[in-house]
Amino acid sequence: MFSYANRNVVPGMRLGLLAVLVLTLWGGAPGVSEATERKYAKAKPVKTKQVVKRKATSSPGAVRKVASAATVAPRASFGQLAGLHTTSDPLDLRSSVALVIDQDTQEVLLSKNDHAVLPIASLTKLMTGLLISEARLDDNEPITITQDDVDTEKGSSSRLAVGATLSRGELLHLALMSSENRAAHALGRTFPGGMSEFVRLMNAKAKVLGMKDTRYVEPTGLSSQNQSSARDLALLVRAAYEDSTLRTLSTSPGHQVEVGRRTLQYNNTNRLVKNPSWDIGLQKTGYISEAGQCLVMQAKVAGRKLIMVFLDSAGRLSRLGDAERVRRWVETQKVGELAPEVKEFMANAG
Repeated sequence: MFSYANRNVVPGMRLGLLAVLVLTLWGGAPGVSEATERKYAKAKPVKTKQVVKRKATSSPGAVRKVASAATVAPRASFGQLAGLHTTSDPLDLRSSVALVIDQDTQEVLLSKNDHAVLPIASLTKLMTGLLISEARLDDNEPITITQDDVDTEKGSSSRLAVGATLSRGELLHLALMSSENRAAHALGRTFPGGMSEFVRLMNAKAKVLGMKDTRYVEPTGLSSQNQSSARDLALLVRAAYEDSTLRTLSTSPGHQVEVGRRTLQYNNTNRLVKNPSWDIGLQKTGYISEAGQCLVMQAKVAGRKLIMVFLDSAGRLSRLGDAERVRRWVETQKVGELAPEVKEFMANAG
């Protein structure tokens, strides 16, 4: 077993401690939804726009443009604030939390801070999709986006305008494939019994699956109160993989929807689904500032069905890079023939 587990780094970390720390350091600053992650999730600081300032001169009304040199520093994730990124590993992963399990044998091939409880961002939508699919509701039933579906948590944008009507099946497709927040919220809002009942069922399903460290408060993942551990998420991926609808929709490369007179093209948030080197059976990405970059996948590597979980990765493409590192490692290593530095790390980690 290849174990990166580090029990000395905030094991079983819970919301209470993190909430105090984050509120103190952040001052309640909002994060960014995954729907806009490609625009805002940059590793380097972003320069502000030019500003216009008036300066008193001998010529009345003279105006000079001054380029501001101010920058906006990246916000720290919960994992960064808790010091999880100080945990090193031989594969040099950028994710502070990682877990890779053989789906058939349940053998843990890789683990790193796998019991830490962190925000999971849009990985939440995997549970949302599982409940919708298992409910066997009418996929063709039209659902209209309302003001209630507009994000007031992070202020993220969406191409699904208020008043847009799509079928339940189309909304599920967009929620799983391209992480459409309004689509996911509308699915929960229109569930029999309403949003409160849907959230209750999300938590009830988590308990049934044995997800002891998991809590949901809404169906999109925009709230940092949606939290879980890598161990729990591996259980969710295993259950979701058994659903053929979730397998198909989450790995769809792209999809077009008709909204009024407009045709909208949506693409998968995980570019690995288009990579011929990968055989992915199920996947979901996630990002908000508090969670960092997240990814869960079921994929076949070197003839083995693997479940991969990467949480709190630093950098826009780093979660995909970590997945590639793991794939190459599994393809080149044989059981019992680990590199010396890996064996040493395992021994020290206990």
